[in-house]
Formats: sequence, structure tokens, C-alpha cells
Amino acid sequence: MLRRLLVTLLLVPRRPPVSFRPLGLIGSLRSLGSLRSLRSPVSFRLLVPLCLLAVCAACASTPGGAAEPAASGGKKALTLGFSAWPGWFPWQVAEEKGLFAKNGLDVELKYFDSYTDSLTALATGNVDANSQTLNDTIASVSGGAKQTIVLVNDNSTGNDQIIARSGISTVADLKGRTVAAEQGTVDHYLLLLALRKAGLTEKDITFKALPTDAAAAAFKAGQVDAVGVFAPFTTTALELPGSTAIATSKDFPGAIPDHLVVAASLVAERPQEVQALVKTWFETLEWIAADKAGATAIMAKRAGVSEADYASYDAGTTIFSLEDNLAAFEPGDTGDHLGNQASLIAKFLVDSGLADTEPSLDGLFEPKFVRSLKP
Repeated sequence: MLRRLLVTLLLVPRRPPVSFRPLGLIGSLRSLGSLRSLRSPVSFRLLVPLCLLAVCAACASTPGGAAEPAASGGKKALTLGFSAWPGWFPWQVAEEKGLFAKNGLDVELKYFDSYTDSLTALATGNVDANSQTLNDTIASVSGGAKQTIVLVNDNSTGNDQIIARSGISTVADLKGRTVAAEQGTVDHYLLLLALRKAGLTEKDITFKALPTDAAAAAFKAGQVDAVGVFAPFTTTALELPGSTAIATSKDFPGAIPDHLVVAASLVAERPQEVQALVKTWFETLEWIAADKAGATAIMAKRAGVSEADYASYDAGTTIFSLEDNLAAFEPGDTGDHLGNQASLIAKFLVDSGLADTEPSLDGLFEPKFVRSLKP
């Protein structure tokens, strides 16, 4: 019933099952579903608060709306969601190598073919934790969700791209052209950032809203002039002869960080498990470093790509070490500092007309779990 209510509220069908990671922000609440049916920023602003409030109310009043309780007297498993993105596939390694159990955790790892479904699951209490972007988390929190960022998995450093056909060599050349991307995803956000940097806005192009996989296919077929996609759909798009990336996440350092985000109630009620989960992440990174080939095989299989293709994504996703995490959670005024980056995202929402006011960032970050692991 909740799923039907959610779809009715957002006027959106479920995304096709092999859509990898639509990481993003645009306007408001992609966290409660793909926003490709919402055609204007005004629609975003009007629907987001209403949708989140309605969904949360339904979750509270509908028997199936929340995660099922543990059997009487039994320990409740911690449910962790993730979807297809190179910075999140290490969770698959953790499960297959018994690293959750090693740290005393009973984890139910849930893989979502649709990233937006994983966001919905956290927003409605159907998972305890999820792998998602800073952008999406701010969008959820601005709509009323109680979520906390406890870990930085990675930063996108090139795996999100704006790819154009032959004859278009700069973002400025997109003026008057047709550009496809999944509306409400981070690559739509990347497109807006790139357009602004080039002195343009979305009004200067013809924007075609398509699911990420369909956008890549449309570009390859010559149906649009450019496309915003993330790995592995970058591989599909670049199969068009003469095509090239004219803007990537590498051009906007720190703009697309990815995180372990938990329900605020989990931090309050089960902090030892949150701590063990963060500890498991770093032990997983150690395991991967010790057996790169074995880890790549596990992650590529989960991603549904060849090991060679998976290896090609390495440079475009910068995994954060413990030291990187400690630095990111510190106050600062560069893109490397989470607080500063969150403020920039919030301001961008207002400046772009995608939100009326900047959302409060109070309580968004909880660094104590990574700080407790400091040598």
C-alpha cells in the first residue's frame, strides 16, 4: 500500500531494473523516487514537503510501512542498503568475507537495482542505513527526514560525466542543443553546475528527461546531442564514434561525495552497531588492498560488468581512507570539507530556484564514529 501511495504522490513509475546509480540532488526529493515526471523547479518545491510528510505519515500508520521487528527476545538485524556505484560495492566484499560477523554484527545487506528505491527505503524506515550521496541526504533532510551521515565512502572524481557528440567540444557549445539526463539525479545536477560555469542555464538548452540507461542509449543512437550519465553508462555513451566527455565530476572537486547514512534513531538507540559498521568498512578496505584481484572479482560480479571494465572505474571514484574521513569531518572552507560542501549545495538549490530557503544542516554530520578509530 505504501508503494502505491508513494507512486501516486510522485506520479512516477518504478525505474527499470538495471539502472545503476542515479546520484543526485536536483531540487528536493529524489530520495523519494525519480523526479523525471516533475517538469519544473516549481513542481519540485511544491511537491517535496508534501510528499515526504505524506509518506512518513503513511509509514507510521501502515502496518507494512516500517522495517519488521525482530522476534520477541531476539536481536534485530541491522538492514543496510546499497546500489550500483564503485564506492559502495565494497559492502558486497564485507558480506562475502564475513567481515560484518567478525565485528559482531547481524547485517541484512539489501542490494537495490534502483538507487532511488534505496533512498525511499531509508526515508520510510524500511532499512536502517543506506549508501547515498550528500546531495540526496540534504534533500531528504530538507523534506523532514531524520538522517545522519557517519562515514564518507568516496568522492566522485570523474565517473559522472557530460558526454557530447562530435562537433561539440565545450559546455558553451551546448547552447541550443538537446541534452538528456535523468531529471533529479546528480548528473542533472552536474549538468547545471557545468552550464553555470559556462555562463549558461538550463533555459539555454533543450533538456530531455530520460532514465539514465535510456539516456545513454538515446545518445549512442544519435537522438540527442549530449548526455549526463555515470559509470558504467559512460561506457555505453562513449561507444558513439567521435563522442567525448566535455565535463566531469573531476571538474568540480568535492561536489559529489558518497556516504554511509543512517536513520538518526539508529545513532541514538544502537550506537555500538553503528560503530561496528563503520569499523567494518575500514577493515573491508584493508581486505581489498590485500587482495585486489579477489575483491575486484566480487565487486565486478555484483556490478554485472567485466573485471576489466570495473578496473577502469578506479580513477573516477576516490575511496576515502580513515585519514580522509577525519579531515573531511573537520571544519574548513574548501570542497574537501563536508560542512562547507553541504553549505554550497544548499545555497546552489536556492540560487538555481530549486528551493525557496536553505535547509538546516544542524545534526547532519556525526563524526564520532570515525574519530573513535583514530590511532
